[in-house]
Amino acid sequence: MRRIARREFLRQGGVGLGSIALYHLLGSHVSGSPARALAPRAKSVIFLFMAGGPSQFELFEPKETLQRLDGKTPPSSTTDGKRFAFIDPARAQLLGTRRSFSRHGESGAPVSELLPHTARIVDDLCWVRGLETNEINHGPAKLFMNTGFGQFGRPSMGAWVSYGIGSEADDLPGFIVLQSGSRGPRGGSPLWGSGFLPPRHQGTPFRSGHEPVLNLRSPQGTDDDRQRDFFDTVAQLDRLQIGEVDESTIESRIANYELAFRMQTSTPELVDVADESDEVRKLYGIEDDGPSFARNCLLARRMIERGVRFVQLYHADWDHHGDPDNNLGEPLEQRCREVDQASAALVTDLKRRGLLDDTLVIWGGEFGRTPMGEVRLAIGRDHHIDAFTMWMAGGGTKPGFSYGVTDDIGYSVVDEKVHVHDLHATILHLLGIDHEKLTYRFQGRDFRLTDVHGKVLHQLIS
Repeated sequence: MRRIARREFLRQGGVGLGSIALYHLLGSHVSGSPARALAPRAKSVIFLFMAGGPSQFELFEPKETLQRLDGKTPPSSTTDGKRFAFIDPARAQLLGTRRSFSRHGESGAPVSELLPHTARIVDDLCWVRGLETNEINHGPAKLFMNTGFGQFGRPSMGAWVSYGIGSEADDLPGFIVLQSGSRGPRGGSPLWGSGFLPPRHQGTPFRSGHEPVLNLRSPQGTDDDRQRDFFDTVAQLDRLQIGEVDESTIESRIANYELAFRMQTSTPELVDVADESDEVRKLYGIEDDGPSFARNCLLARRMIERGVRFVQLYHADWDHHGDPDNNLGEPLEQRCREVDQASAALVTDLKRRGLLDDTLVIWGGEFGRTPMGEVRLAIGRDHHIDAFTMWMAGGGTKPGFSYGVTDDIGYSVVDEKVHVHDLHATILHLLGIDHEKLTYRFQGRDFRLTDVHGKVLHQLIS
């Protein structure tokens, strides 16, 4: 009896790679299109996430009253019935900053001495100074800022964006994650996970160095034709499981194999910045070929140029407690040196290349820091969820604009409060997505990034 080759058997069964690829292409570009019911201002997002919670008092928020009351007992309204991560409200004392501030640009935005490069671009920035969140500890707060929920299991913002409007990159993931600092952020991969959305929408972490994705290269002795044959056969076998396994899982598996095949060519070219001029490398502050936040910022720009929809950079070690390694002295100065020049360079570089208008850049962490000091071996600041600062640039935001007013000591928002859900709603709006219509049915309920909350902050939009 004649043996039938496996591929011939599958072809005779009516399953062809062409139809599979067409199905995936149509699905990836059409399935989320109803969510984009608005005129988009931004096409892509770069989120510069300062993991640990930068202190707004040392960077962006000088408070004369706080300086005058340094060492004094805070008003009872700030401590009665309040919960802090580590401060004992009965023993709390206010802490003024030891950093000097000056106003910059036509907007007159205050920036501390720690961020001289950021000071030069203030007129390109849209400041959100009255943010509040729900979660007081790092892991849940990072989840909340990235997924809109303080527990594991929800899709990340990048995954929602990928699901809603897809990607313009054919040979790179639509959502890429880059990391720098001494360790990864608390919370780990769920911060960029797809949750209950199809797995193809999760973020793809790129490692530092010339091999950013493990196992991407073909085994020695495997040529393109043989590898193509393998992928084709696996795709067809996967499709035979529809009905036994969730269809979105099968489609994601096929899509990931196909993308990995294309990435073998695109990824090495992407991470090789040798074609960038010395002027560009100097602009970002890239001194060598080693891993750094500066290099990641340059890679983010290159990814956006190649159609990647959402790029998230995590830079660790922004926790400012009263430990010698995390206080408001040299460790904070080092963090600022690591990110200040590159963050400003990214905005400058995007602007001069004509990319800033449709690229939304976001800078900030999971929460802010208290106006009260936290004394351990050194003095620092505790976690603060009621008032903190972030900035955005480009993507339709209003440049040189400040929104949100805090009280005299920076404890509470007294006007123009912005909840994290409002921030998410506004980001989606800038991308042309109605946050109330971008939903996914799971376990009998329609979920969305903003849950049942959120309002678009039209005041921030130019």
